[in-house]
Amino acid sequence: MARTVTLGLTILFVLTSLTGCISEQPIENGIELVVESETTNGTLVQVYSEGEMISNSTLQIGFDFSKTSADNELVSFGVDPLDGREPIVVDARSETQVEVEFFYHGIYNVTAFAVDENGRQQNNSISIRIELRIEWTESNTNEPEILTFYPQPMNEGPYPTMIEVYSTVENPNLLEDLGGGSEPVQVTWNIIDELDDVCQKKTTQIQDGETEYWNTIHFNTFQVHDLSITVDDSQERVSIDQSVTILYQS
Repeated sequence: MARTVTLGLTILFVLTSLTGCISEQPIENGIELVVESETTNGTLVQVYSEGEMISNSTLQIGFDFSKTSADNELVSFGVDPLDGREPIVVDARSETQVEVEFFYHGIYNVTAFAVDENGRQQNNSISIRIELRIEWTESNTNEPEILTFYPQPMNEGPYPTMIEVYSTVENPNLLEDLGGGSEPVQVTWNIIDELDDVCQKKTTQIQDGETEYWNTIHFNTFQVHDLSITVDDSQERVSIDQSVTILYQS
């Protein structure tokens, strides 16, 4: 039976560029709140090789308050991620940039705010969309690892819209230099939920030296799932290159 590998939740990111996103509120409390950010959405990436995580990082988004003005002196700029953490606050008299670090996929309706010397505060809500792509490779294996993925957002926000799976399995010709070859191999993909129910599956036979793929979309985003690949003839070895992407409505 394949050994289960549970994916970590801290991740390498790829930003989807949206330069100069501006959030501006009408003047209230004597404060004109203008917040800019280079992006409001991005894709976190986890990379695994042979079942082991080889790269991961968090996602950091900067919010620029430099165009905010007020009738009285401003003393604080901040962003509340509204995910259980304390607001990130800087001294407005010396800083205008607030950096917020995101660790998990999800929709974050963060609150940006400015406070003046009289304690008056102006708020603005900004929606941040963070998706997740898991990249997974294995080479020359007859017992593929199980890829476990977690669609539930850790910030208790809206659930993802769907999960896209793209998986390729190669039956390499390992003996071609010796004038021989391996046999065709039958493989089965399964997406299995936390109740051990098979949600989707595909079985195919892969000829010597050829590659087959499975591309599917899964809409159950409310449970933990396993993506498993079974090699029916355990004597044959295959190579795997696959990705699982957790997507939110834009």
